[in-house]
Amino acid sequence: MPAARTRLPRAAPALCLAALASLAGAPAAPAAPAAPAEGAAACTFPAEPLRERPWSLQRVQLDRLWQVSRGAGVLVAVIDSGVDVRNPQLAGAVDADLGVDLTGEEGGATTDPLGHGTEVAGIIAARPSEDTGFVGLAPEATIMPIRQTGSDGEGTVEGLAEAVDAAVLAGADVINVSQDSDQPPAAGSGLQQLREAVDRALDAGVVVVASAGNEGADGRRRETYPAAFEGVLAVAASDRNNERAPFSQPGDFVGIAAPGVDMVSTVPGGGHCVADGTSFAAPYVAAVAALLRAAHQDWTAAQIVTRLQQTAERSIPGADENIGWGVVDPVRALTEEGEAPGATPTPDAGPPAAPAPRVPPLELGESYADHSARLGTYALLAGAVLTAGVGGTALVWRDWRRRQGRDTPRGA
Repeated sequence: MPAARTRLPRAAPALCLAALASLAGAPAAPAAPAAPAEGAAACTFPAEPLRERPWSLQRVQLDRLWQVSRGAGVLVAVIDSGVDVRNPQLAGAVDADLGVDLTGEEGGATTDPLGHGTEVAGIIAARPSEDTGFVGLAPEATIMPIRQTGSDGEGTVEGLAEAVDAAVLAGADVINVSQDSDQPPAAGSGLQQLREAVDRALDAGVVVVASAGNEGADGRRRETYPAAFEGVLAVAASDRNNERAPFSQPGDFVGIAAPGVDMVSTVPGGGHCVADGTSFAAPYVAAVAALLRAAHQDWTAAQIVTRLQQTAERSIPGADENIGWGVVDPVRALTEEGEAPGATPTPDAGPPAAPAPRVPPLELGESYADHSARLGTYALLAGAVLTAGVGGTALVWRDWRRRQGRDTPRGA
């Protein structure tokens, strides 16, 4: 059996700036333009900063969110193509000393020829800057860069398992994996090794977040790994309408969704690019997980996942295969009061039952016998009245005749 490999999810056709597709960027100089999706512009490194606040952040009341938590003290491992710290918004967000490079290529964990890992890290923990409206959702969290994907955009499943173990060994609180393999796990395979590494991370109390994959447009049902492993929070991509983005892989394993269309983030050397993909939805969720970890240090990883799912925005009481339990709601996840979450989410209670209708007593019409008795009574009464009338008339007539007889004179 050929060795299973992981891949960075292929960029969706709707890319605005194809940072994800750029394979030619040199770490010390601007990259050559990548071949963009049809009708889209290419992303180059470094890029111009985006001045406006991206839509994915406009939907969040950041001031309210950060009153509760900014992610301070939380270590998020980004297993990807590296994280470039030359971007000013990431310079203070990345712990380069904890970085791990498993590619065997030139550079280290803070080298990112693809730009993919740098974008993922920015969505999680990019520091605020006066030059841009973009900022990470957890702007005080710390990124541990683990470079596991080579410059060709691929890596081995065994390498991904090693990266997960490295993150656990370093004390990561959250692990983000924005790559996948769709080969089914088998005994003795690399995916079995990855399954065991994920289990070790979960046993250590780490929240493991993974992208669901970008092959959903063909309508085929498939499971992607590590997202489909039990205990991993699989993230689909949603659009501005909180619906599944067309490219996002659906399936029963999808646990939650997050914005994944026109996602702005940091790129190597500085500035920002825009891209689509579940790769950028996953770190959005990982960032909120980091905020929860900082705010509730006594919660288990399962409780954090439950809070994310239970408070997500959805139109049905439970989960579906398109967006899982719904689109993550950062503010509600951090601010909702009540008891600590359980180990698994529960469907919402349905609307209250409508009161039973008040049915008036049913008044039936009279039976045939009642009808006949009523008519008989009417006939009897009519007969009695008629008899009384005839009898009365006869008496009157008789009396009148008598009076007439008395009044007539007796003649000759």
